[in-house]
Amino acid sequence: MRSRKSLAAPEQLGLAWNVSGLMAGVDEAGRGPLAGPVVAAAVILDDVNPIAGLADSKVLTEKKRERLFDEIRAKALCCCIAEASVEEIDALNILQATLLAMRRAVEGLRLKPNLVLVDGNRLPVLKIPAEAIVKGDAKVQAISAASILAKVTRDRQCLAMHEAHPEYGFAGHKGYPTAEHLAALRQHGVTAWHRRTFGPVREILLEKL
Repeated sequence: MRSRKSLAAPEQLGLAWNVSGLMAGVDEAGRGPLAGPVVAAAVILDDVNPIAGLADSKVLTEKKRERLFDEIRAKALCCCIAEASVEEIDALNILQATLLAMRRAVEGLRLKPNLVLVDGNRLPVLKIPAEAIVKGDAKVQAISAASILAKVTRDRQCLAMHEAHPEYGFAGHKGYPTAEHLAALRQHGVTAWHRRTFGPVREILLEKL
């Protein structure tokens, strides 16, 4: 169900960079983890070059996400992947940092959409008409594509974090607060990748004071 709309001011709707008829889907990955940036993607699909198998990234296998990631990048009219850093998450809070990453993704598109559809129930501040769609990653193909780009990008970042410090197990838990991750935090301490304002990380920092 469509849950919320946001329209730019009337004088903004006629801006020359608006391309009539183009729609962008937007989604994010990484709101819940204790470490790493939050990643967002915006995708404008090509109606004459469809991509089979698009779905919410969470229901796809890693192998299928990787395959679709390459296909989306090859076939979409345009796409942009952006993020908000750990420092921005701690300074703004995770919701505002997520909306910032989404805005960066939309603003980074080579083509400017006429409408932006965002997964969830909150919208970033945009100069383009936008609509929030609950469970949009399962309903709108462009949002599904964005969810795949964001998820694969963040998972790859977690693999890089794992290679640098395998003792934290980032390749497995992807930064989420699993028992393994919390045990590693207590044993090895907090890294520069960890979000210090998140409860479990903050508690461990306080324990070491």
